[in-house]
Amino acid sequence: MKILVTGANGLLGQHLIQLLIQEKEKIIAVGKGPCRIPKNFAIDLDYFDSDIGDLEKMKQIFQSKKPESIIHAAAMTQVDDCEQNKEECFRVNVLATRSMIHLAEQFSKFFLYVSTDFVFDGKRGFYNEEDVPNPVNWYGHTKLESEKDVMQMKVPWAIVRTCLVFGHPFGSFRNNLVTWVNSKLEKKEKIKVVDDQFRTPTDAHDLASGIFQIIKKKSQGIFHISGKDKMSPYEMAIRTAEYCGLDKSLIERVDETSFSQPAIRPKRTGFNIEKARKELGYEPVSFDESLMRTFSS
Repeated sequence: MKILVTGANGLLGQHLIQLLIQEKEKIIAVGKGPCRIPKNFAIDLDYFDSDIGDLEKMKQIFQSKKPESIIHAAAMTQVDDCEQNKEECFRVNVLATRSMIHLAEQFSKFFLYVSTDFVFDGKRGFYNEEDVPNPVNWYGHTKLESEKDVMQMKVPWAIVRTCLVFGHPFGSFRNNLVTWVNSKLEKKEKIKVVDDQFRTPTDAHDLASGIFQIIKKKSQGIFHISGKDKMSPYEMAIRTAEYCGLDKSLIERVDETSFSQPAIRPKRTGFNIEKARKELGYEPVSFDESLMRTFSS
């Protein structure tokens, strides 16, 4: 099966490509800038440097490669950047997704869109797929807009909502929460981490595995795919310090009022993953097992 993956240089993109190559799938990878996918598992990779909003360039890729399935993981995800640059965020997260939908309807047979827990307001948490979205920031708003567009597609589709993705970054240039904590504490720098927001943090490898099951089974609809441990970022930081043998006294427990941030964060998200368990056979590892994966890779 030919699978086109957008956001190939990101954390999820790299884990997806590693897994798909192991599964002997043919991959067309689209990323922004030079390929940052490690060469040891991307020897025969078809990689294209392209802005996903460049309709003509993306059309050329679709026409020449004719991917059967699309995994659209590219997005503008830095929440404060989205709030401060609403026009660019809308261009990347909504308009470019509409272009991808248009091309998929012409050339492909299945479309999977990667979304976020930030489509919810965070008043309750532990959301299932039937709960009504109500985003509290611009990032969440743009992702929900694209979810609505995907649901109107003329080809089979799936939406995967996920939550606070972390893991071994391979060639990625950007830290995730646990690698950031490790990096700061190794330098003996003090950090502040919030303890009044709660998520079900997601191992990038687990997320890639869940997405692959959807692609393989051609399962349709919305799926919540995340970890199974409900935690605050502060708890994640403490557990990371303990696992890495670093000084956890450098971690200061704070609440969201300690930061001046342009974007509101939902207080409680996290997912009920029973649908993914039943329909996909999805079973994430524990947070501690994920730390082992992250720092032993």
